[in-house]
Amino acid sequence: MEPFVLRSAEVTLSVPTAVDVDRVAQVCADPEIAAWTVMPSPYVRADAESFVTRTVPTGWAEETMFTWAVRAPGSVDGPVLAMMGITRKMGAPGQEQAGEIGYWTAPDARGTGLTTAAARLAADWALDPEGLGLERLQWQAFVGNWPSRRVAWKLGFRFEGILRRYRPQRGVLRDSWMASLLPHDPREPSEPWPTEASQP
Repeated sequence: MEPFVLRSAEVTLSVPTAVDVDRVAQVCADPEIAAWTVMPSPYVRADAESFVTRTVPTGWAEETMFTWAVRAPGSVDGPVLAMMGITRKMGAPGQEQAGEIGYWTAPDARGTGLTTAAARLAADWALDPEGLGLERLQWQAFVGNWPSRRVAWKLGFRFEGILRRYRPQRGVLRDSWMASLLPHDPREPSEPWPTEASQP
């Protein structure tokens, strides 16, 4: 599949290019991103170059992972403010398919609503029969990543529980939250925000 742009009044999603390598390296060196992702840590420029020039194009070409740089509205080549991805879990031809959404946000773009707007665009495309046509879109995050969970909550993802020792992070299995969104689910919170959350 050829990469394409997703747009709304709030945000633009376009594929990262070699011009973005330095910015990606800078952002992904942030300790908060290292704490909640499976990226290499420390994260260096060579990691960003490999991601932008090899991982991203391969995902699009093989139609397994669709990655966009999140930018300001109206700009397809402005600074990277976040990264958004949809990974398709491939199944046999003719079977219903599921996928997973993932994202990170640069420190200078957090708390702006930009990631939520970008995730809405990506999720709508992934679940649209005229888009990727998934029947289930799942979100997962390591337990304690409340900012990521809040984005999923705003989009209507339904919390399904804690998966114990589910996902490895640099050699350690960590507990993960899991939630899902189906094509006909409302794109708004489906349950109260957890009282134990560390942010309002």
